[in-house]
Amino acid sequence: MKRFLCGLLAALCLAGGAARAAESSRPNIVFIFADDHTTQAVSAYGEKRHLIDTPNLDRIAKEGMRFDRCLVTNSICGPSRATILTGKYSHMNGFYNNSNSRFDSSQTTFPKLLKAAGYTTAIVGKWHLVSDPVGFDHWHILPGQGFYYNPPMIRNGQRVQHTGYVSDIITDLTIDWLENRDKSKPFM
Repeated sequence: MKRFLCGLLAALCLAGGAARAAESSRPNIVFIFADDHTTQAVSAYGEKRHLIDTPNLDRIAKEGMRFDRCLVTNSICGPSRATILTGKYSHMNGFYNNSNSRFDSSQTTFPKLLKAAGYTTAIVGKWHLVSDPVGFDHWHILPGQGFYYNPPMIRNGQRVQHTGYVSDIITDLTIDWLENRDKSKPFM
């Protein structure tokens, strides 16, 4: 399960031709991070006991890239995110647990590196690092763990209230950002 968390749920899917930015040969990057999944939750992994069919994720995996051999170095939510963002173990990045840690955003992160390389960057959904996202052109995050229904969120530093189910809201916000981003740049 831990291998899978980094494998798909922290899967870095490099989208194919249809998803390339209009004037760039650099690939777009879709980074999917979801807590507490197993390989059976996504049919792209070909598990005999898969739970549901996931044709859209399967297509992204087929047209892009899917990691099959990776692991998380910390299986707790916030610390896991910090290790993925920085590439450092928790004892090096300073984020140990969800109760009294705060992410040091002065550290180098892969979104900062991508932004410096000309990518337009965004994060939508659960952040859970007790700090504002840095290295993103756009961010629309849940404060803390977030609520499943009618969640308050933070958009580029401003609190906003949403109505509806959080997964639907995050999906709609992500699609809206993708449709309205600067199409001359690759995205992450």
